[in-house]
Amino acid sequence: MTILVTGGAGFIGSHFIHYWLETYPNDMVVNLDKLTYAGNLLNLQDVEHDPRYRFVKGDVADRELVFNLVKDVDVIVHFAAESHVDRSIMSAEDFIHSNVLGTSVLLDAAKAHGGKRFHHVSTDEVFGALGPDDPPFDEHTPYAPRNPYAATKAASDHLVRAAFHTHGLPITISNCTNNYGPFMFPEKFMPLFICNLLEGKKVPVYGDGLQKRDWIWVRDHCRGIEAVLQKGKIGETYCFGGEKNKTNLEVVRMLLELTGRDESFIEHVKDRAGHDRRYEMNYAKAQAELGWEPCVGLHEGLKEMVAWYKHHPDWIDQCRSGAYREYYEKQYVTR
Repeated sequence: MTILVTGGAGFIGSHFIHYWLETYPNDMVVNLDKLTYAGNLLNLQDVEHDPRYRFVKGDVADRELVFNLVKDVDVIVHFAAESHVDRSIMSAEDFIHSNVLGTSVLLDAAKAHGGKRFHHVSTDEVFGALGPDDPPFDEHTPYAPRNPYAATKAASDHLVRAAFHTHGLPITISNCTNNYGPFMFPEKFMPLFICNLLEGKKVPVYGDGLQKRDWIWVRDHCRGIEAVLQKGKIGETYCFGGEKNKTNLEVVRMLLELTGRDESFIEHVKDRAGHDRRYEMNYAKAQAELGWEPCVGLHEGLKEMVAWYKHHPDWIDQCRSGAYREYYEKQYVTR
């Protein structure tokens, strides 16, 4: 089988490629990535010469390129998305282009080439925010996005679902909570705080820090997508969650413990606009129908994550300086 992975140079996509090549040695993986700021080929150095892996630099909204790629694959796993909420608040244009138009082009290509199997990777943020006594999100929760990133992901979910109902395209959707693990870009919450603490710098906590989140180890998410591809019902949505009801402050305190710092390293800053107060995911459907559940607890995962960032200062430096963006030219264009 040949799988087209969009956004495979990003954090979750690169983990999925590693997971798939390790688990299915007879399969081929084609990685289509535009290499925006979050696309980092350093994440895939160890497979770039693997004959089962092919990298293609390109935009998911490029119709000619996408149609040519899709005709030769069996399955599409669509990760590619602009995903940083703060950036979407500053400008939504790139998010509309990648998340909405890009998804539409991929669906058109899948339909044009005989109805390719299409799995769409989405987020819990399309459901909005939970109040303190609201039940967790599940597959029947109404959509209520509260920031431009979430709004564009909600639009892409609707397009995928419409392709099933209108054209019979064999699709599935997964909505997942916050992922964490190695290769996470240093501007994100957990890696930013880990790097700051390892360097003896304070960490900026939004507002009172009592926003509650689910956290899922990234490889647990990859196993979930695998389970959907193997056992999921066509046309259905599956929710994936991890360890529940952890406030941002609780996570920060775990990181303080793991890096040997104290609470003097916490600096409360002004809350961001439209900051959702609570997310929590009910993954009972995935548990019942797919036999899936998360395996890695938050403290265990954070311990591994801190160790990874501690031992990869060169990767961090290249991300911060932007040098990682030169890797494609050096390794793929000039060789």
